[in-house]
Amino acid sequence: MFQLSRQTVSRHKALYVGSFVALAFGVFMLGLAATATAATIAYRGPLGAVVKVTTLGGQDTPPQRVSIRTGAEDVSGLQTVLSMVGSICGFITIFVIASTFAFAVASRRRELGLLRLIGATPQQIRRMILGEALVVAVVAALTGAFFAHLATPLLLAKASYSELAPVKLEPASPWLPLSIAMAVGLMVALLGAHAAARRAGRIAPIDALREAALEPPRIGPVRVVFGVLFLVGSIALLALIRPSSGEAAMPLAMFTPMLLVIGLTLIAPIVVPVLGRLWAAPLVAWTHVSGRLARSNIVAAPRRSASLAAPILTISAIAGSMVLSLSFAADSEAASLRDTMIAPIVVPGGSAERVAATPGVAVVDAGLPVQFVRISTDYAELESAEGIDPAVATRTRDLTPSKGDLSRLTGNTVAVSKEMAGFERYRVGSKIPVTFLDKTEVKLTVVAIVPDAFGLNPSFLVPADLARKHAPAAQPERLFVLPAAGVDAAELTGRIDGAVSARAWEAAQADGLRKGNEFGLILLLGPAALYSAIAIANTLLMGSLQRRQEFTTSRLLGATPSQLRRMVLWESALVGATALSQGAAITVTVGALVRYAMTAGLSDVPITIPWGVLLGIGGVCLTLAVGSALAPASYILRVVNRETAVHQGQ
Repeated sequence: MFQLSRQTVSRHKALYVGSFVALAFGVFMLGLAATATAATIAYRGPLGAVVKVTTLGGQDTPPQRVSIRTGAEDVSGLQTVLSMVGSICGFITIFVIASTFAFAVASRRRELGLLRLIGATPQQIRRMILGEALVVAVVAALTGAFFAHLATPLLLAKASYSELAPVKLEPASPWLPLSIAMAVGLMVALLGAHAAARRAGRIAPIDALREAALEPPRIGPVRVVFGVLFLVGSIALLALIRPSSGEAAMPLAMFTPMLLVIGLTLIAPIVVPVLGRLWAAPLVAWTHVSGRLARSNIVAAPRRSASLAAPILTISAIAGSMVLSLSFAADSEAASLRDTMIAPIVVPGGSAERVAATPGVAVVDAGLPVQFVRISTDYAELESAEGIDPAVATRTRDLTPSKGDLSRLTGNTVAVSKEMAGFERYRVGSKIPVTFLDKTEVKLTVVAIVPDAFGLNPSFLVPADLARKHAPAAQPERLFVLPAAGVDAAELTGRIDGAVSARAWEAAQADGLRKGNEFGLILLLGPAALYSAIAIANTLLMGSLQRRQEFTTSRLLGATPSQLRRMVLWESALVGATALSQGAAITVTVGALVRYAMTAGLSDVPITIPWGVLLGIGGVCLTLAVGSALAPASYILRVVNRETAVHQGQ
């Protein structure tokens, strides 16, 4: 059976070249992420200080002795991004392979029916299709791994000394990470081809006698049930994106669109024709013949249309949701910063005594940075805190506690941000075991829960005396200055070296956050977008290259080449519009929920919608869809025109 699969792939190269390219690029991206991650794990930089602590342990986890490195360069940011890149690329690979194999099975319906007619059993057909997937996957995995090995040094050179990896990274041994990437690629190919193999096994022998390549009008009940379950699960996750979600809002906004894509893809043969009819209504009224033919093709071949729409839906939904969610997150952080800031002047660094001696200065809030290792039941984590004088800090920034009393911030106490309290379930009176970097072990008592404010209030606030005791060399990173009564803030800003207005400082913080988000988006979505572009082009090229008989019949019936080209144009545009409309609906839904969750309790939050990026995603997807369908269709029409001319001459 494997030999038959190999021969079938060789005979149907046009059908499987798309699957090969898609899977090879998927393994390439997975291999690149794996080898780069291996390089970060193998990195051995300066050790810095080491703090050894013992976790608390719980019912299922005994206490463990762990070592926390401080002062060493951190490459965990690059590891996190690479793991997310691998997850997104693996997710897209499954859908691309599933859609391309579904299309291959639909295109070979008569051939598979003929095999059933001469005695092939459904199990043999399924094994043959899975064997074809294995043949393609082995060659594609080897190709992708080879190119990933070649590209790893280039990626590490680009990532070194960046915001995510401020160190020099060198390639590690590639055998294990590339083997993992190849194994994942093989597994993904078989998973993606599994549904197509099951569908192929259900093809009846009567299909061998059909001239028309019509698809069955219905999809299986199992597929519908799982599609509905995924949609219901997605709705449940969407309901969790609310103000009380805290740090979980962004992860939910990232992974919920994936579940929505799975659900919509499973029921796509039902949804795509319906949306296609709606989009085709004005087109039919305008174009008449070509638009009507395009609509009929989408309705008559729902599986093929669904396969063509899948990669467009995937990238538009995931990329759009991430872009909009991060933009709204930046808006909420900027608004939170503006609402919390009271002091009109900020001095980045500098001497608190010198600034306080400036005529016209009433209050200088000079928080001291301090670090400690926070100990939990099964882990220990290095945290950054700030030592403050509550009487001073409450005059320069809004630290009104939602619970507790900030005036009690003395001795071994701590005030915790609302987000951290919700995440770790801290309450007023909770004891937090910590170890300062001077190896002193302390239990801090929570005395207040204070508002969140990115860049202004850290997650932990401790008394200034406690910070000075355990970090005597610490210097303030920024000073918040309050002018005396009757003193003009702008004039006072000019008299203090390096001082800026609070509004300018807030704008710089927001711009820094947006630039960081853009950098992360490029790393996360750049490879996924490139992969999706290849997938869209592959899928539509496969779709067009298999329509030679259809074009020949249409030409013999009197259709002109220009009419057929217009039909292909409108058909690909309708498929693209159908997929993009679903992606837009997911993007708007997720973005609106994220904005609601992150802006609750804030006043006058601006709405920054990155129209250029969102329209760019839609425009590129639509352009790729139309171009990838028109180019091969024009080539096939030239061949068909010659054959038709010869046939008519005879």
